[in-house]
Amino acid sequence: MRLALKLLSICLLLFCAAVPTFAQDPTGIMTEASDPDAERPLDDIVESKINFEKRVLPYEPLREADIFWKKRIWRVIDTREKMNLPFAYPERPFFEILMEAAVNGDITVYSTENDKFENPLTPEEVASKGASVDTVITFDPETYEEQIEVVRNDINYEDVKRFRIKEMWYFDEESSVMKVRILGVAPLLDVNDENGNWKYELPMFWAYYPDCREILAREPVFNFAGNDASPTTWEDLFEMRFFSSYIYKESNVKNERLQDYLSGVDILLEADKIKSEIFNFEHDLWSY
Repeated sequence: MRLALKLLSICLLLFCAAVPTFAQDPTGIMTEASDPDAERPLDDIVESKINFEKRVLPYEPLREADIFWKKRIWRVIDTREKMNLPFAYPERPFFEILMEAAVNGDITVYSTENDKFENPLTPEEVASKGASVDTVITFDPETYEEQIEVVRNDINYEDVKRFRIKEMWYFDEESSVMKVRILGVAPLLDVNDENGNWKYELPMFWAYYPDCREILAREPVFNFAGNDASPTTWEDLFEMRFFSSYIYKESNVKNERLQDYLSGVDILLEADKIKSEIFNFEHDLWSY
C-alpha cells in the first residue's frame, strides 16, 4: 500500500514537471478600461454604463376622481446658492444639457408667451435664442481695406443663473398623501447693457419636464455626497427634490406674481406662508 502511494506521488510530480507553467503577462490582462479600439484613454478606471442602461420609471396612473385638491406653484432655482451649485457645474452645466437637447430635436420646448406649453419652437428658433449675431469691421492685413464680418456669439452658460420651475401639488385620495409633480423648466438669461451692467432677466423657453426625463436620466450630476461611485442623474435630483428654491407665484384669480402686489421682505414672508399652507392642508386632513 505504501509502495503504491509512493509510486502515485512520483507520477504526479513527473506530470506536473512535464506540464509547462505560464505566468500571467501584465500587458495581456484586459480590463474594462483598456479597450484597444478606444479613440482616447478612458478618464476613469471603468467605463460608466449604469446611467445609460437605467430605465426611467413611468409616473403612477392617476384618476381625476382621486385628486381631492391641487394647486399650481411656480418657483425659482438660483444656481448661486450652495445647494444648487451642481446646476452650474463647469464641465456639464444644466443649461447646456437643455439647450443641446432642444437644438438637436431630442425634446420640444415652448415659447415663453405663456407657460401652458402651447406654442412649440423649432430647433432653429431655439438655436437663434442660444446665440447672438453681430457685425464687426475688420481690416485686411495686406490691402488695409475695411471688411464687414458677421460674428456669432454663443450664450455663456454663466449668464443663466436662475431657472423657473412650474409644478403641481395635489392630494391623492387613493394613497392619502400630498404629492408634487414638476411640469416645466425655464432658463432665465441675464441681459446686460453695453457696459456689462445687469438690466433684467429674460426667460428663453419652457421645457416640458415629463418629456425631458429620459434625457435627464442619462446625464450625471455632480454628487455632493462625495462618492463618485454612486451615480446620480438630473432626473434623480429633481424627483428627490434635492435643490433649493423659493416660491414666486401661486395660482390666483388675477394671475399675478408675488412681486406684483408685494415688495421687499414681504415677498419672502408670503412665499413661506404659501409653503406652510400646503403642508398644513395635508396635516389638517388627519384627525387623531
